[in-house]
Amino acid sequence: MSDVEETRPTVRAKGARELASYLEEAIRSGRFGEGVRLPPERELSEEFGASRGAVRRVLADLKGRGLIRQTVGSGTFVLPGASMPAPAPEPKSEAVQTSPAELMEARLLIEPLMPGLIVRYATVADFTHMSECIARSEAAQSIEEFEHWDGALHRAFAVATHNSFFLRILELTNEVREEGEWGRLKRKSLTPGRRRQYEAQHRAIVEALRDRDAELARDVLTNHLRQIRDNLFGN
Repeated sequence: MSDVEETRPTVRAKGARELASYLEEAIRSGRFGEGVRLPPERELSEEFGASRGAVRRVLADLKGRGLIRQTVGSGTFVLPGASMPAPAPEPKSEAVQTSPAELMEARLLIEPLMPGLIVRYATVADFTHMSECIARSEAAQSIEEFEHWDGALHRAFAVATHNSFFLRILELTNEVREEGEWGRLKRKSLTPGRRRQYEAQHRAIVEALRDRDAELARDVLTNHLRQIRDNLFGN
């Protein structure tokens, strides 16, 4: 048996696991809401590198757990009640006391370390989520909505490292971003032109990560963070 033949089952099994994880997370979180039609089996097979049989088994499992329904000739749809309500936030024992300036200093030290891990460990589902965050941020009608999806994208970078340390750091980062002082500075500094620059930088970062080019992604991300810092504080 050739090396290719020995490797293919492992690769396809990994693709099936990624597909199962992606679909369940999207349904449970409400990103695929009630009545949403899932992509066809062929598209799921090609995107996740799983066999058509594996895709059918994943869908059969979701159907057996009451998350989806399948209608011949129409497609596969998310059932009512499939998503879980968002858990109530845990009470914080102590508020995060970090100024916007301190936050940007920390981000410039920590976030450029992430691309090296992302290019090694990121999955198709990770990149799909990054693209969704970008699309939603670009479609945002308010600064608050844009800021939310901007933060979600940077958190998606942390998730894609598959390292719990970075995820915790980005969760703390978003806690600080929810404070009033950060919001005031962002509203003051975020002009339409700067927003377009941020959006272009977001896309460049994700494209470099998809190409598994850690050095380019790190450079673009660092420049992105420096520009945010300079725009916030008038440097």
